[in-house]
Amino acid sequence: MRFGHFIPQGWRFDLTGIAPADQWAVMRDLVQRADEGAAWDSVWVYDHFHTTPEPSEEATHEAWTLMAAFAAASSRLRLGQMCTCMAYRNPAYLAKVAATVDVVSGGRVEMGIGAGWYEHEWRAYGYGFPRAGERIAMLDEGVQIMKQAWETGEATLDGKHYQVSGAQVYPQPLQEGGIPFWIAGGGEKKTLRIAARYAQYTNFDGTPEGFARKSAILEEHCRDVGTDFGAITRSANYNVVTGRTQADVDAKLDWVAEHYRASLSPEKAAEVDASFRSGPLVGTPEQVVEKLRELERLGMTYAITYFADAAYDRSSIELFESEVIAALQG
Repeated sequence: MRFGHFIPQGWRFDLTGIAPADQWAVMRDLVQRADEGAAWDSVWVYDHFHTTPEPSEEATHEAWTLMAAFAAASSRLRLGQMCTCMAYRNPAYLAKVAATVDVVSGGRVEMGIGAGWYEHEWRAYGYGFPRAGERIAMLDEGVQIMKQAWETGEATLDGKHYQVSGAQVYPQPLQEGGIPFWIAGGGEKKTLRIAARYAQYTNFDGTPEGFARKSAILEEHCRDVGTDFGAITRSANYNVVTGRTQADVDAKLDWVAEHYRASLSPEKAAEVDASFRSGPLVGTPEQVVEKLRELERLGMTYAITYFADAAYDRSSIELFESEVIAALQG
């Protein structure tokens, strides 16, 4: 099993209390720490502009700017976004940005891409908020443009949502065949069909029941479009709360609850608390390993992990590396 590590960027109120002038150093140091070890395959950020689950004046650092910065600050790790919203940038422009970052990184970029969902920031930034079917159609056209640009150096598409004519993307990505696509989302009729057609990786529901269902539907779409289901790496995102004892786990959960109560309305803070407590990867290292082995048997071979306390306390990350990753990597 491979592991990715979300770097706090503020979107989930995970840099609160740290002065804006000091936030880059926190992010950079976490990236470089992961880069120097062997446990992590990749680091990740979210592509959002406003904090969640409530917009606020707290920092949310922009994803692709961070991709370029992480590329320059590291030498080994793969660099991803989970996931880039297709409609936030023209796809030919996005292909150009990603190709440049791939060159800067020495060929280490992953393209996490999805249809987008956060209505507040869509409308705030002037993108409107098309119905779900239109957003998914934009995703489909955008992926076609990026794929064409990375494979040939030029893209032309007269689509319903995007029109590009001879858009040149040089330098080309360093990775042969272009930057790998992570198609994120579990929409069963359309998103998973797009994934079947174009993705090297998928990212959807990480509960055992949800993962099994989405995997079965993805396999059906692969048969329909004539692609190899077995060649697609299936991943999921997880909030991780772990401690050596149950008392340690409970203390960390209490910290998470208190942390979000300081920034959110009581209702939203309670929702966040409940989502952490009910996650699959909450428990002692032994319990987390057992759950990940169950998920691995279902075909989940790449876990992208989030630690709410990463910017403040590395002990959760260190314990996960030494007890969980070590067990699952042999």
